Amino acid sequence: MKISEKLKQVNRSISFEFFPPKTEEAEKSLFETIKELEYIKPTFVSITYGAGGSTRDRTINIVKKIHEETGLTVMAHLTCIGHTKKEILDILNDYKNIGIQNILALRGDIPLNFENFKIPEDSCKYANELVALIRENFGDYFSIGVAAYPEGHPESPNIERDIYYFKKKVDAGADFAITQMFFDNRYFYKYLSLLEKENINIPVIPGIMPITNFGQIRKFASLCGATIPEEIVKKFEKYIDNPEETKKIGIEIATKQCEDLLKNNVKGLHFYTLNKSDATIKIYENIKHLL
Repeated sequence: MKISEKLKQVNRSISFEFFPPKTEEAEKSLFETIKELEYIKPTFVSITYGAGGSTRDRTINIVKKIHEETGLTVMAHLTCIGHTKKEILDILNDYKNIGIQNILALRGDIPLNFENFKIPEDSCKYANELVALIRENFGDYFSIGVAAYPEGHPESPNIERDIYYFKKKVDAGADFAITQMFFDNRYFYKYLSLLEKENINIPVIPGIMPITNFGQIRKFASLCGATIPEEIVKKFEKYIDNPEETKKIGIEIATKQCEDLLKNNVKGLHFYTLNKSDATIKIYENIKHLL
């Protein structure tokens, strides 16, 4: 089923993001995680796509396996920067042939340490071009999600310019958006206000990243331009050598963030799970009375 249709049917959407595992053992672990999370009955789950298409086959295989072996609605991330338009259309036809109807359309990043990486001439250079390509060739078959950046994309000079580019994705045919992680809800509320001023009214689902490994998440945040408030940094620095306490604090902080979002009538929550279930389950149990 298409996510755009499901979002109209549910009061609140709960969804999870996974990345394609590199080994057989990691794949087994991922499907154990999926099994543990299934009782929540997520609206959908999504599978990421490596920089420059580096996980193309693994992403397609995992999407196919989840689609065929579980009852979950699955969305495939698809980046365009490393592919020709023909390659993109081939991937989309593969998805259509196995019954996948949901795509997260992304520009994507150039792979790190790839000095000879070249963007193909016959390619989509930006996500709005990818959205347009999908619509031109598949009409309304696919439900198309796009990325949103409450603090602005790292390459945008300011938030207004970022929203200008976001609107191009919406005008090209995007159905909904999922945000980059953020840790201060004020950025998200201001972002929604700016979208409203531009008459952009597609559902925007906040992306939630529970901090269970502070060093790892701080690195992620610096790469994508997400601000970690100083009071949160201080809490984690106090327990830098205590993983159990770090996880406990991370769950508490994410719970408070989600509670505030739900009390302010967000459409849903999208959890970046890092292929693990325990933190997400604990947060869900803490907030389910608000759903």
